[in-house]
Amino acid sequence: MGEYSKVEKDGRLLIVTINRPEVYNACHPMANQELGDIFDEFAADPEMWVAIITGAGDKAFSAGNDLKYHAELQRTTGKRPHGPPKGFGGLANRFDLDKPVIAAVNGVAMGGGFEIALACDIIIASENARFALPEPRVGLAAGAGGMQRLSRQIPLKKAMGMMLTGRHVSAAEGYELGFVTKVVPQAKLMDEAKDWARQILECSPMSIRATKQVVMRSLDVPATEMSMRNLNYPSFVAMTRSEDTVEGPRAFAEKRKPNWKGK
Repeated sequence: MGEYSKVEKDGRLLIVTINRPEVYNACHPMANQELGDIFDEFAADPEMWVAIITGAGDKAFSAGNDLKYHAELQRTTGKRPHGPPKGFGGLANRFDLDKPVIAAVNGVAMGGGFEIALACDIIIASENARFALPEPRVGLAAGAGGMQRLSRQIPLKKAMGMMLTGRHVSAAEGYELGFVTKVVPQAKLMDEAKDWARQILECSPMSIRATKQVVMRSLDVPATEMSMRNLNYPSFVAMTRSEDTVEGPRAFAEKRKPNWKGK
């Protein structure tokens, strides 16, 4: 366990918990750096294939930037806190992670907390979850990817309606808007997130990484060029040359569960 987070390994699943419940799991530079180190290790570990990130307690996933810490630092030193290389929560500026990450949002996800969730591939929300990018209300802007990601993940006018007001959105509305994958009761949140992880783990990790890499790198590619570009994506090429590509069809033909190697 780190100073600001908890880490649990369950087979090939990594579960990361932001552990600052006394400040609604808000993150300061030290917490962001610790989370960045955790996801660096996850990215580099061939034994870990899927991750879940959540917050400690039942009130907050993450309230975002620790503004009290920032204000105190500014008051005592006149300095502004630095941002870690991989961004808020160790995920917001991480554009090279091909392994899937699930956000299990167990309460408020505000500002940087929402930006952490938006940087994940799947968002499972408890019924009491609340989402917002309220930075303009405190003289800031959602600079950890929120402005770019939200406007790409839901219709533009809906995204602008959220961002230009800073209003709070319920889990149910987030599902209707399209940035929440599924809403479940609070007590079932982690079980649901783990079930989604289990379904991903039933697939070849080579195929999962190829899928994520191609999707994310193709978002701004014209449809007419997409199929021609697949062989330019390293994870797609790695998949086509992997043992898993042989094992999958063989297991299907033999009517048995595949034994994925991830290589």
